[in-house]
Amino acid sequence: MSFAGKVWKILVGIKDGLVLLFMLLFFIGLFAILSARPNPGQVRDGALLIDLAGVVVEEKSAADPIAALISGSAPVAEYRARDIVRALDAAATDTRIKAVVIDMTTFLGGGQVHLTEIGEAMERVRKAKKPVLTYAMGYADDHMLLAAHASEVWLDPQGVAVIAGPGGNRLYYAGLLEKLSVNARVYRVGEFKSAVEPFTRSDMSEEARANLGGLYGALWEEWQAHVTKARPKLALARVTGDPVAWIESSGGDMAQAAVAAGLVDKLGDRAQFGARVAELAGADPWSKAPGAFASSELSAYLADQGTRKSGKTIGVVTIAGEIVDGDAGPGVAGSSRIAGLLDEALDDDLAGLVVRIDSPGGSVTASEEIRRAIQRFRDRKIPVAVSFANVAASGGYWVAMSGERIFAQPETITGSIGVYAVVPTFEAAAARLGVTADGYRTTPLSGQPDFVGGFTPAMESLLQTSISGTYKDFTTLVSTTRKIPTDKLDAIAQGRVWDGGTARQLGLVDEFGGMAEALAWVAGKAGAKQGEWHAVYLGESAERYDSLIRQLVSSRTPAAAHSGDLFALAANRSADLGARIAGDAERLLGTRGIQAFCLECPALPAPAPKARPQVARQPEGMLALLGWLAGP
Repeated sequence: MSFAGKVWKILVGIKDGLVLLFMLLFFIGLFAILSARPNPGQVRDGALLIDLAGVVVEEKSAADPIAALISGSAPVAEYRARDIVRALDAAATDTRIKAVVIDMTTFLGGGQVHLTEIGEAMERVRKAKKPVLTYAMGYADDHMLLAAHASEVWLDPQGVAVIAGPGGNRLYYAGLLEKLSVNARVYRVGEFKSAVEPFTRSDMSEEARANLGGLYGALWEEWQAHVTKARPKLALARVTGDPVAWIESSGGDMAQAAVAAGLVDKLGDRAQFGARVAELAGADPWSKAPGAFASSELSAYLADQGTRKSGKTIGVVTIAGEIVDGDAGPGVAGSSRIAGLLDEALDDDLAGLVVRIDSPGGSVTASEEIRRAIQRFRDRKIPVAVSFANVAASGGYWVAMSGERIFAQPETITGSIGVYAVVPTFEAAAARLGVTADGYRTTPLSGQPDFVGGFTPAMESLLQTSISGTYKDFTTLVSTTRKIPTDKLDAIAQGRVWDGGTARQLGLVDEFGGMAEALAWVAGKAGAKQGEWHAVYLGESAERYDSLIRQLVSSRTPAAAHSGDLFALAANRSADLGARIAGDAERLLGTRGIQAFCLECPALPAPAPKARPQVARQPEGMLALLGWLAGP
């Protein structure tokens, strides 16, 4: 055989081997994707098992498969509140479901509005004469807001249950910036717009303290009202009034103290808890492991429910997370992405639109872009309602101004009608290093912005004027759409943050209610009776890869801490300290325009700090332009 023939046979062999390899990889990948997707066929008689191993959110973030595979860490799980509510309501009338089990061993929390809605759905299951059981190694405020509605609350004997209430400290950097000779130039309008205080003060201003005191007080009252109504035997005053005496009365046994105070009903490990569930819902025919019981997981059960598509279509657009310019999201409210979804939906013959907001705001230009897209529905005489979730403040309130009717809950955080910007300059730091700036100007704005030589008085005045003009635009928009006189609005604006109950009294929202009430209102305006319409969430797609990503990295991901003692709880609380500091630094140094952002609003649980998305266009507004000129 010639040399060429041998080479050819080798090449053919390599080709055949590669084909077989790629076919093998293809079928392995196909099998993994199919097995990772929820399977309705996995639903069986027994308990509905809701394993809350993460956070409850309004909108799930997009998983980054490359980042997850490189880091070897699976993203923290996110559960849409409406999915859990839908599953619970279906379980209440489903003859296959004998009980509902909510495992909160690794639950990381959620917003108060979301957890209240889930708790109400748990009550509906109990009214259908079906038991609801919860289990955890530790119960804190968010856990108890759900567990209070359970028929049986179980705690591991080594676990702990504590109630802390809202509030706490935030970090202030004025002293650090002074030591570093960094000049944080602040431009704001609003006496209560305390988002910039961490960069200008070493403590909280009295205005901010008064505002947050009223807000936290209202949220705390709502929390107590919900929990004590659901668990009237709970000795809440004893638990929160003198926690040391309460624990000492049980000899330092935290679990026994929780039982004595009525926080939990029973103590038991996972095997004992599972045995109790098996008594109610049946034993697992496929497993003899201790604590096994017949169950259907949440994802499979939701897939089994399907979606209703008859009648008129009402669109729902979700604005969740920080509002930013560009195509970011989901989980972050990228204005171009959301405006694009809305504009595409204009051609879909929608009977109405509901705007669901769970956002502390963000970029003014992005907020206005979204508001204008919503206004285009109003211009076509399409009914538009707005539904506030946990937070709809600053830019989150701005975008709502194109709605006909605003629904909120008493626990909703809203208002924060004010704007600000922070621009750091380094003239003092440069001088300490022996670097100075000098030159020749033809106008007061020549060479500006100068981040080493400093800003001229004309530049300072121009920046503050820009902020004042934006604040006037904001208040004029609210005054016009909400029909609140300017002088009255100025008294309730100024960056103040309000709870939903107070906001309703002030005219910032129209009525109490959630998504169900907002959808029903839009349906009524569209002339559709009950059962003659269905909701479609714009831009929502089926999950395909999240479960697969978790499977691929689960073997390399450290197991989540299951310990429920106080030291573990303290460690979990401090774990995000670095992320908080990094977020504050990025807020000071990042390239940003004028912000309508409620940094003073209580933070919602988040799986991880998200990198700020890159904006693929020239920035808009004076402050954004300055940041762009300064470069990264």
